[in-house]
Amino acid sequence: MHIHILGICGTFMGGIAVLARQLGHQVSGSDAHVYPPMSTQLREQGIELMEGYDPAHLDPAPDCVVIGNALSRGNPAVEYVLNRGLPYTSGPAFLSEYLLRDRWVLAVSGTHGKTTTTSMLAWIMEYAGLNPGFLVGGVPQNFDISARLGNAPFFVVEADEYDSAFFDKRSKFVHYRPRTLIMNNLEFDHADIFADLAAIQRQFHHLVRTVPGNGLIIAPAHDVALAEVLKQGCWSTVEHFDETASQGWNTRNAQADGGAFDVYWRDDLMGRVTWPLLGRHNVLNALAAIAAARHAGVPPKHAIAALAEFRGVKRRMEQRAQIDGITVYDDFAHHPTAITSTLQGLRQNIKGNGRTGAQRIIAVLEPRSSTMRMGVHQHTLAPSLALADHVVLYQPADIGWDVAAVAAEIGPQAWAFDTVPAIVAHLAQIAQRGDHIIIMSNGGFDGIHQRLIEALQTSGGTPAR
Repeated sequence: MHIHILGICGTFMGGIAVLARQLGHQVSGSDAHVYPPMSTQLREQGIELMEGYDPAHLDPAPDCVVIGNALSRGNPAVEYVLNRGLPYTSGPAFLSEYLLRDRWVLAVSGTHGKTTTTSMLAWIMEYAGLNPGFLVGGVPQNFDISARLGNAPFFVVEADEYDSAFFDKRSKFVHYRPRTLIMNNLEFDHADIFADLAAIQRQFHHLVRTVPGNGLIIAPAHDVALAEVLKQGCWSTVEHFDETASQGWNTRNAQADGGAFDVYWRDDLMGRVTWPLLGRHNVLNALAAIAAARHAGVPPKHAIAALAEFRGVKRRMEQRAQIDGITVYDDFAHHPTAITSTLQGLRQNIKGNGRTGAQRIIAVLEPRSSTMRMGVHQHTLAPSLALADHVVLYQPADIGWDVAAVAAEIGPQAWAFDTVPAIVAHLAQIAQRGDHIIIMSNGGFDGIHQRLIEALQTSGGTPAR
């Protein structure tokens, strides 16, 4: 079967392309924006990429067109599909129909931490010799690919609450029917499709309804929004996790930066995690992953051993270079809560290693997500960046609020620029040995990472590997 994917370079749709290819189908795809790491992954898999949405890409007609949720009516390729009556479906529906039907699905949902937690869970099960299939909205560095079929029965999937397609406004995750469900956290996001938090909670409850009675739901002990979801009705066993709650999964004797912690099930010590990841948020992600893996038969001691070898996910505090004592990171954070957690983890790591004085954090942010661009977070953005010594904000031409006003609220240590070259020039001017420069965006940010690396290299040093 020939499958053509519209919007193929999105992290989710790129994963669908890889899985379809591994199922033995001929796969091609179109996208308007092609950038690594997904474009690199797809080409390595031998999948043909086409720039733009020219209807000619669909001639000769494929057997099925999988349409990504970034596309809408008026798109020339979409209109061609509809006018010619070509068979079409959504990404999550394709996944459900062709792959998940006979699998034990372990789904990871939540506003924050889905990609990292999904990657942890897949790695734990891999370490245990289970060879799970998985689909992650990023590239786990233990696998260097975002999706694979794996062996039956287990399949680990990042379960996104965003809508499925222009013709299916249900959240993607309602298609997956998980037996094991992690609900990491819940805050208001995706303001382009959800009117308020209650609308998102409604979709999460639709997800809860699909978990069987002999399934397991794993949720934080003190997340009010998720507690309200479960109060609407729950027919499955629930296990809670928290840093302190003794009635479920909890941690004790944790380092301030999250680099090591004891894992407890209630009051029973399961073992101690020591790993390279930072931040309280990753400690909680780990508890959820350990709990989910146990439900699939992996003893906690094996999960803890696996996490010691977990290498993280590309674009999640990924160190891109270290040049003349200046470290450059690429991070996906684009919500105030995630920004705060990322900066807290790095700040605690600097303190814990006795690194003071010139060890500055420079946060560089592109407000790229739909919710951010709509200005929903503009009044909480400044507090989320408080732990940075310097802040550099990008002002896109097509958003309706003033990024410079946020910089002014932060103070004289913050600047706003309307071009990427201006940001790079500024960073190259102020950066000094010992600095940690964190570039935060959920997109390509106009190639700023490589541009900055090249600018800094004029003073010596080599990229980290």
